[in-house]
Amino acid sequence: MQLTAYTKEFNYNLKLATPVILGMLGHTFVGFIDNIMVGQLGSAELAAVSLGNSFIFVAMSLGIGFSTAITPLIAESDTEGNFAKGKSSFKHGLFLCTVLGLVLFGLELLAKPLMHLMKQPEEVVVLAIPYLDLVAFSLVPLIVFQAFKQFSDGLSMTKYPMYATILANLVNVAVNYVLIFGKFGCPKLGIVGAAIGTLVSRFIMLGFLWWLLIGHKKSKAYVTNIKIFVLESAMIKKVINLGFPSAMQMFFEVGIFTAAIWLSGLLGKNAQAANQIALNLSSMTFMVAMGLSVAAMVRVGNQKGLKHYIDLRRIAKSIFLLGLLFAAVFALVFWLFHKELPKLYVDLDDPVNALDNAEVITTAATLLIAAAIFQLSDSVQVIMLGALRGLQDVYIPTLITFIAYWMVGFPVSYYLGKADAYGSLGIWLGLLAGLTTAAILLYIRFNYLTNKLINKTN
Repeated sequence: MQLTAYTKEFNYNLKLATPVILGMLGHTFVGFIDNIMVGQLGSAELAAVSLGNSFIFVAMSLGIGFSTAITPLIAESDTEGNFAKGKSSFKHGLFLCTVLGLVLFGLELLAKPLMHLMKQPEEVVVLAIPYLDLVAFSLVPLIVFQAFKQFSDGLSMTKYPMYATILANLVNVAVNYVLIFGKFGCPKLGIVGAAIGTLVSRFIMLGFLWWLLIGHKKSKAYVTNIKIFVLESAMIKKVINLGFPSAMQMFFEVGIFTAAIWLSGLLGKNAQAANQIALNLSSMTFMVAMGLSVAAMVRVGNQKGLKHYIDLRRIAKSIFLLGLLFAAVFALVFWLFHKELPKLYVDLDDPVNALDNAEVITTAATLLIAAAIFQLSDSVQVIMLGALRGLQDVYIPTLITFIAYWMVGFPVSYYLGKADAYGSLGIWLGLLAGLTTAAILLYIRFNYLTNKLINKTN
């Protein structure tokens, strides 16, 4: 097949993915702003945000991963013109996401004592606990928002979640500035102020997206007059059967990055702060791949509903190629500016923390080289996961992600990440190993399934 067969899809792929990418970047930008502002307070505060968010990321991975079940169901029913099926899918997904958000909030509160048992720096733990309390509660509006977002994405209305996320970012920046540093007569709350900013912005984000959706004729009937407690066991089972494996896929991946935070904590607060910088920067580029993954999920779901399997395979591969191009650009940026980017996160004029900040910058610069290398495999694995979700294939990909991250990646991180081995770089070499294994195996899985579908219809 000629290259133009793939590149001609780039325009529509970007049109669909760009609002998702901007929305996903918005989520990460909240963390970026938090990290830059908190980093001005010192490496201990930055490490505390990293430790607190490590617990949040695990819970978020389960909630966001579960919510992705809604998108292919909506995309398929929209293509079929089956409104009743689509509204039922959304209603049951919304109910389950709300319950999951409340459960995860409760589990976060119960998990706090683990911080004292994980051999993390004590000054970091003391700062992290009050931060975690507030950000844990923000999981509830965030995961409910995700249900609305995934529904909106499934209808190819990807701009609305982006608008909501942009508003949330503006609110977050304003509240952070006022409460972290105590401006306009408000108390100086430090990292607790950052947590309040996150909590407030997520409630506003949810409310604004709902308001946008009830104002559009295509979505209004779906999101109004929802009999949320009138449920059908068959549809609950269908959403859970798609959502639970998807949640575990994201959990296994986010889990190994969370493990990297904890392993970094064993090396000290400076190593943990450096890890947070590299993780935050690489998370921002990952959101581009995530946006393309959503586009793959929607477009593959549409083609599956039409039973156009040859086009399905071609379109998915066009998104895969587009993702590789973006990843190559990001890899180059990280490689060229690996010494400069970490300087955004610390106060270079702070004489008290000068030695700590210098160590943080040096370590983070090394980690960004590893991040540059795994840009390609990270992009491939998440786009292939999106395409497989569009095919509603979730169980084998879940097994693949477990093997890649926890049977390959984590052992490498654990053994190479010790202080007497490669330290922080060793931890990130494990991340590289896990992502590369996942990319290869998921690509093989997608090729196998699409070949099978095409051969079956010929």
